[in-house]
Parts: sequence; C-alpha cells; structure tokens
Amino acid sequence: MAQVTLNNVKKIYAGGVEAVKGVSFDIPDGGFCVLVGPSGCGKSTLLRMVAGLETISAGEVAIGSRVVNQIEPADRDIAMVFQNYALYPHMSVYDNMAYGLRNRGTPKDEIEKRVAEAARILAIEPFLQRRPRQLSGGQRQRVAMGRAIVRKPQVFLFDEPLSNLDAKLRVQMRVEIKKLQRALGVTAIYVTHDQVEAMTLSDKLVVMNGGQVEQIGVPAEVYRKPASRFVATFIGSPPMNLLPAKVDGHGIIALGDALLQARDLREDLAVGTAVEVGLRPEDIEIASEGAAGSLPFDVEFIEELGATQLFHGQLAGKPFVMQAATGEVTAQPGRLWISVDPDKVHVFDAESGVRLGKV
Repeated sequence: MAQVTLNNVKKIYAGGVEAVKGVSFDIPDGGFCVLVGPSGCGKSTLLRMVAGLETISAGEVAIGSRVVNQIEPADRDIAMVFQNYALYPHMSVYDNMAYGLRNRGTPKDEIEKRVAEAARILAIEPFLQRRPRQLSGGQRQRVAMGRAIVRKPQVFLFDEPLSNLDAKLRVQMRVEIKKLQRALGVTAIYVTHDQVEAMTLSDKLVVMNGGQVEQIGVPAEVYRKPASRFVATFIGSPPMNLLPAKVDGHGIIALGDALLQARDLREDLAVGTAVEVGLRPEDIEIASEGAAGSLPFDVEFIEELGATQLFHGQLAGKPFVMQAATGEVTAQPGRLWISVDPDKVHVFDAESGVRLGKV
C-alpha cells in the first residue's frame, strides 16, 4: 500500500495544447480517490500519467516514497482496470488472471493460491475454466478486477470500469468495488463522469473541469458547499437551480421582486453586486403566500419518479425545478409558494462563478 502524491502535474500536447494544467493533491495510504468531470476535462489523461501510459510534461507523480515520472508502467507496482475489460478471448478466466504473474516468473503454487483467493473474493470460482465470451458483462468486469487483485499492487487504477454495464448492474458493481477496496486496504484512483458513482465511492472527491481542479474534498463537503458554479451544477441530481440576482445588503439577496436571505453570503459585497443564487431542488419547502421569504413558483408540469416527484416550472422568469417525496406536495400546474432555509442558499459571483461564502 502507498500514498500517491501529484505535484503541479501538467500534460502539454503538440501545439501547446494544455490538457492538464498543474494539478496537485495527495491520496493517503488506503484512500479511495475519485476523479470526476465531463468528457475532455483531463481526468483520464491524469490517471494515465499516474499509470505511466502518458508522459508527464511537468511536475511530479510519487507512489510511496518514489517519484515515478521516469519509471516504466510495469515497475510502478500498480494494477489498472479498464472500461473495456481487456481480457484475452482465447484464454480461460483462470489463465487471464494468472497471465501477468506467469510473465513475472511467479511460482506456480503461488499463482494458484492468488487466483483462488481472488476468485473467492469476487465470487467467480465457478467460472474459472470458462472463456470471456461465456460470461456476462458483470462477470467479465469481476475477472478484470481479479487480474488486478492477484498482482497485489500498491495502487489500483480504475478507468470508467462500469460504463459498459446496465444501470442495475452498475449499482451492484459499485457496491462491490467499494467493499473490495476496503477489504484489501489498497489505495485506489477511480475515473468517472458519473457524479452519483463519484459521490458514493470516494473518500476524496476531485472535481475537474477544463484540465484543472475545481474542488477537492469529501463528497458531503463538495455537495453542501460547492466552490464554484460548475461544481454546483455538476454534482447533484437533479442539478442545482441557478438564478440571476443582486446583493441587497446584510445577507439579503434580491431575486426578481422577492427578497431571499443567505446566511453564508460574504459581508463585504456592495449593494447591487450581480450574483447568481443556487437552490438545490431537494432543499425547497412549501410556504404560505405572502410569508416572509416566500417565492412564487409557477409549476408547468410534474415528473413522476416513483418515490419522488419533480416539479418543473419558472421562478423569477427562469427555469426552476423542485423535488419532493411523492404525496408530500399535492400541487397541480399553477402557482405554488415556496421557501428555502437561509443556510441552504448558495451564492456565486455572476462573472467568475466562484462561491461567495464567508469561509
């Protein structure tokens, strides 16, 4: 097991295209770090630099006490699980898992021991003599993870390993990966564009955008106090509502003709400063017409999701979504009065998108 440290890591392609722009963070020994962001944000490139599959243009990557910039992938003591499984179709499950160990000259009895142990952990013992084509997608992904486990590496690297699975199987495999990582105690870096996957798996969440880090923190912190407009709308489903507004003074925001209190708003902002107010759909509460802090929400249609309902409409002339438990709100399309706890009102700079919180 080992800590992984990235210090001002950059990737610059021909023509000066900067795919990764000076990323720095560390992952403690045994930690589970998830890199999340939209396609093209640099997360997979960063993972491949840790793996040694991409050269590092600047900065340093260290695994344990070793800087690995110039060390070959095979000598970095890592194991990688890919999106496409990368199994040998002509080999049995056993041989796929044993192949890397044989190449390293591992004794036969040790190979048998490691493969048997990994197969037991992953519940694929009945499939050891099958070929990959005889397995389901979830079983193939278990084999790919088993091939990584038998290596007994210092670091696991996962590159969107669940993207090819259906929704139900993704949820199941997500749980299994987290349980497996905890049981083995191996440091893990996991890349995904799925923010639900990122929130549920990570000990440390790294949100990336445009080749740089937008925010680093534990999932609950990133969700409750997003550092920027981008993080606020990327993390959370449904995404946070954003509405143009102006500072009215003393923690009060003018939202159209209504006034809204924001306890976390910086106190040094001048009255009239243009801002964006962020309200999460699940933080919306029903209010009485004319009550202090109440806002008029014009509901246009209601989306039924089983346990929850999404109310879509307009607030202050902008698209707005409210989420409620099914049966909690007996509203029909039309006007609805709502309110938000001042502690759950997020405010961002209208131009830069940076959070305007007190801390």
